[in-house]
Parts: sequence; structure tokens; C-alpha cells
Amino acid sequence: MAPADPADPVAPALAPAPAPGSLDALLRPRTVAVVGASRTRGTIGAELFHNLLVHGFAGAVYPVNPGARVVQAVRAYPTVCDVPEPVDLAVIVVPAARVLAVVDDCVAAKVGAILVISAGFAETGAEGRALQDAVLARVRGAGIRMVGPNCLGLLNADPEVALDATFAPTWPPHGGVAFSSQSGAVGLAILDYARELGIGVHHFVSIGNKADVSGNDLISYWGADDAVKVILLYLESFGNPTRFMQIAGDVSRRKPIVAVKSGRTAAGARAASSHTGSLAGSEVAVDALIAQTGVIRTDTIEELFDAAMLLANQPVPRGHRVAILTNAGGPGIMATDACESRGLVLPELGAATVAALREFLPAEASVKNPVDMIASATPAAYERALPLLLADDAVDAVLVLFVPPVGTLAADVAAAIRRGGAGAAKPVLTCFMGMHGVPAALSSLREGRFPSYAFPEAAAIALARVARYGQWLARGVGTRPALAVDPARARAAIAGHRGWLPPEAVREVLAAYGVAAAASVTAADVDAAVAAARAVGYPVAIKLASATITHKSDVGGVVLDVDDDDRVRAAWAGMGDALDGLGRRAEMDGVVVQPMIPRGVETFVGATRGAGFPPLIGFGTGGTAVELWKDVVFRLHPLTDLDAAEMLDGIRGRALLDGFRGAPAADRAALVDALLRIDRLVGDVPEIVELDLNPLVARPPGGGVIVVDARIRVEA
Repeated sequence: MAPADPADPVAPALAPAPAPGSLDALLRPRTVAVVGASRTRGTIGAELFHNLLVHGFAGAVYPVNPGARVVQAVRAYPTVCDVPEPVDLAVIVVPAARVLAVVDDCVAAKVGAILVISAGFAETGAEGRALQDAVLARVRGAGIRMVGPNCLGLLNADPEVALDATFAPTWPPHGGVAFSSQSGAVGLAILDYARELGIGVHHFVSIGNKADVSGNDLISYWGADDAVKVILLYLESFGNPTRFMQIAGDVSRRKPIVAVKSGRTAAGARAASSHTGSLAGSEVAVDALIAQTGVIRTDTIEELFDAAMLLANQPVPRGHRVAILTNAGGPGIMATDACESRGLVLPELGAATVAALREFLPAEASVKNPVDMIASATPAAYERALPLLLADDAVDAVLVLFVPPVGTLAADVAAAIRRGGAGAAKPVLTCFMGMHGVPAALSSLREGRFPSYAFPEAAAIALARVARYGQWLARGVGTRPALAVDPARARAAIAGHRGWLPPEAVREVLAAYGVAAAASVTAADVDAAVAAARAVGYPVAIKLASATITHKSDVGGVVLDVDDDDRVRAAWAGMGDALDGLGRRAEMDGVVVQPMIPRGVETFVGATRGAGFPPLIGFGTGGTAVELWKDVVFRLHPLTDLDAAEMLDGIRGRALLDGFRGAPAADRAALVDALLRIDRLVGDVPEIVELDLNPLVARPPGGGVIVVDARIRVEA
């Protein structure tokens, strides 16, 4: 649209001009200047300017092109400084080499925000990185916010704004979804897919290189925007994981965030030497970050939109119990398998529900869950059965399946489902077998919109993920309880050390944080080992002491139940012989002598830091096979008491903690306390880069925990 005349009395009344540098200047501008607007259709500069015109932007649009007097029938200006009114948003579509000069013009013109579409910056190498840094220095020095460079653009589909500052050919329907994408190419596909599924978009932002405005900024902005109901993210990296953790964790309690992150299979940046390091890669950190913030992570873009369809149109379920309503037995079985394999439960329906269904369904129908109304089911049967299932106290969500038989139209069934589920406080999902997209009859301004999936598996995956989000919301926030710890004592213990700490320093660090460790004596020769064993009291454990060998059991460095002097000497000799065979005898610094610890549940607690994330804290089943079974759950520092308790329940071997096959149960409270103390330790003492407690033996409830073996690595 052409610029409105400020003096024209019939010009539309616009909102107040956004503050310079605010995200409103990006997403709710009153004036837009396109630097590089072109008359040649098919070019990025032409298509972006055309989109601003044809989609009805509520403000004024100015083309900036020093080589043209008019662009697409709109008067053009040589520079941003020549535009006759203040510019809220400048869109830059010129070669990278010219961007810095254009930014200088924008600074001089006091532009509110900048969107840099142009490529050729940090994504191209060191020279491009230097150019991007120069641009960023200019905009930050002027207090201007910038999206990009190297991006598809942004849009606001709110009819009161109708801003399409992208070169995408698709304009989505308006709705409550806000989407941030690091990839422009993915963004193009996303907008097409959203339109195909009828998912309404409020904002879309392609952040490109995210030199200034990041996904964290957008999450914070959208968290405060009541028009945004669901936030979707396509991520390739986390610029500031700690800030993401803080912002997303807060916003997720008000509205759902769904994310798909690429790069799951990237190799770790370093070779790990400890149990924790070998178990915790960058994707483990991402998974922990997602779990703690309540963000719903999906594996694919398709699954992202499957979850978005549900969240944008239906309430979050209160639990994981689902009822299935179908007109065909086979799909009902498929749906049952899909639900139960993903942690959903098909409960037994209440007697009143069964009786009410039996009143109108044929005798051949099954009124158990799943409810199979058989192929003769009419639209009226769907409309009557659905409210009964929704009213059942044992049901948290309903999945409705339809396979088109002869004589029954999908549109009629869709309309019946829409009426039967109208106003329900529980989510309703539909599956019109083989039909891609949402049937039009499932949507009504009065009765709402119901998500639809082509096959039961997709519906089950979406519902399972959203149900876990509901459980996260219900669990509360958790607290970080006060602990009696002594950071100064721990720092004094590591002073002057680098690498793996000697055993006595490890014990001192743990003691400073109230983590009980088995008594031990380090012996530098065999006679000292005998003396230590006598002092400790037989039976004892003899363990290799070495500053370089991490996994002692791998080299024959652990001998248990040593009950006399001769066996101490035999243990010493055996370790030496084993190291001789490996050519590593020089790495033996002596042995550590410990009393044998009473039996309990062997667990593992570890910590590691790296890859730009906060420290990772791990908990799992312990012992020599910890890396074989990999039964370890990770969370990021800082932990709450709820985080720690969930870690205990998150391992596959959690039954061991509750007394498996008559064995004593573990002291869960003491395990939670130990996790919180280790979490506090690595937060207080950043010099600690890796820590293993393996095994940490948990005694019966009330008996506490004790560290049998521990390793701590520090760096200056």
C-alpha cells in the first residue's frame, strides 16, 4: 500500500508509535522502509515489498532505492534519511558489502528496528563474522533492535497489523501461534504447512544468525502477549542456555512452548574420561534443559505441528488416561497400541458410562475401552457417545476415530463430533483415517476447533507429549532448600591442584558439603597398606591410587573382602602385576584402604560442565556397569527438590530404590539431599569440571547414604 498522508482525515487511526529499539518496532510497526525494494519481480527485494503491499499492511510502506524513482507504483526514496516520516522498521535487502552503510543511514534517521534479510555474514566464515560484528556494534550503540542477518523475514498476521516482511509466497491464517525459526528454508516450509493444516499464526520470525534478537527475546516477548496461545521453536543451537532455562521455565507455566531441535547426532566436542563425561553429551544437556523448562520437544516438524494443533485448540489434559471411540476394530487396536506404548493409559470406563452406551449402541458393539461402535455407527451415535466418554471421571482425553464406510459421510461425522465435544473441559482429538488436514466440518466459531490426524499413531504421540506437559504444570515449581555447606573449605581443599584430585582432597571437598564418604587411608607401599588395613579393621577393600587411571576396576585395581595381612600383600602384588602387563606400573601411586561398606542400593551421582550449558547433574544405577547400562538421568544446575526427586523416578532401575524382590528399599530422602548438595557444590566451585560418586550406597530409609568411591577433576 502507498504511504498514507499524515494530514488525510480519513487515514486509519494507528496505535502509538513503538518505542525505538523495542520488539514492538519489529512486530507492530506503523511505518516500514524496504531498502533494496526492487521493480524486478522474482527478486527477493521485489517479492518482499510486494508482500507488504498485497497483504494489507495497516501502516505506511516506503521503498528505498537510489536507482529508481518509483517501485511497484509507489514513490521511492534514495535513502532511509529521505523518507518523509519517522521509520519504525527498516528492512534491508542489499548485498552484504552495502549493509553497514545502510545501517549507518538507519542510525542517522533514528529508525526503531532493523530486519536484515541479506546473507553473507557469520555463516560464511571469519570475514563475514567481522562484518556482522561491525553491524551489531552499530545497532547496539544506537539502541536499535535487529533481526537477522541471513533470514527469511518476519510477519504479524493480526488483521490490525497485517505485516508481511518476508519473501515467502504464503500468507497464513491468523490465530494464536507464534513461531521462531533459525532456518529460512524451514520457515518457508513451516508457513506452507501451517496454511495446509489451517493452523492460525499470530507472529512468525526467522531469526537467521540471531546476531541481536534471539529466540530467548522472542519467548519473553510472546510470553507477555495475550494474543499468543502457543509458542513454536525451530532450533539449531542455544546461544545462551542459562537464559533460555530461566525464560522458558517461566513462560511455560503460562503457555505451552513446543520445540524441534536439529543436530541430535552431532559428536561430542571432547573425549570424556569419567563416567559422567562419557554419559553426558550435548544432546543430553539439551534434553535436560527441555525437561526442566516444561518445553515440549518433538523429533520432527510434522510432530511439532501435530502438537500445535492440539494445544492451539484444546485444553491441556489433567492426566494420561484416554478413551478411544471408533467405528472399526482394527484402527481401535492400532490406537490402543500407539497410546499405551507412549505412556498413555486406557482406563476401565465407569459403570454408568457403559450402561448409557449400551442403551443406544447395537448389541454387536463393544462398550469397553476402546469403544467400538462398529461400521454401522451413524453421526448421531458419535454425537451421543462422545459426551458420555468426556463426562467419565476416569477419562482425561478422548481420541475419536472414523473409517469411512459406505453410506456415511466424513463431513457429517465431523460435524457430529464438533457438536458432541463442544465446550468440553477435556481435549478431544480426531483421526479421519488417511485424511491429511483438518476437515472443515470440525471447525466452528461457536463450538471451537478439533485437531485431526491422518493416523492414530500421530494423535497418540501428540497427546502423550501434551499430557507430560500437563503433568509438569501440575507438579509445581519446587524449592532449593537451605543446606549447611562450606564453600571456603572446599576451595581450600582444591587449592594448588589441577586434574584429578588425590583421595584425601576429594574426601575434604565432599565433607565440606556434608556428603558422607567411607573412611579411607592412602598407603604408598605394601607395609603401609597392611598397617592401614589393621587400623581400619578387617575386612577391607583395597583400591588402586592413581592420578591418571580413572576406571580402577578395568585394570584390576579393586579387591574386596580382604580379611588378613597376607591377602593385603596379595592384593598389592596382583595390582602391580596387572599394571606391569599393561605397561602402566609407573602410574600406581599406592592404594586406598577402606572398610567394607554394609550392603545397600548402589547408585551413581555425577556432574560435568562444558558445551556452554550450566553444569549437568546425573543420577542412575551405580556400579561397574554404569556405562554399559547407561541408566542415568541428567538435569541442569540449579536443581530444585522436585528436580532431584524426579531424577530418582526417571531411571529404568527405580524399582531397586523401592526394595526389588524383597531387598531393602533405599533412603530416597538421603539420595535427594545428596543430589542437592552435589548440585550446590558444582555451582559454588566452578573449578570442578567433572565429578563421579560411584557407587553412592543408599541404605534403608533413615540410614542415609555413603560414598564408596569418588573422583573429582578440577581446572584452574
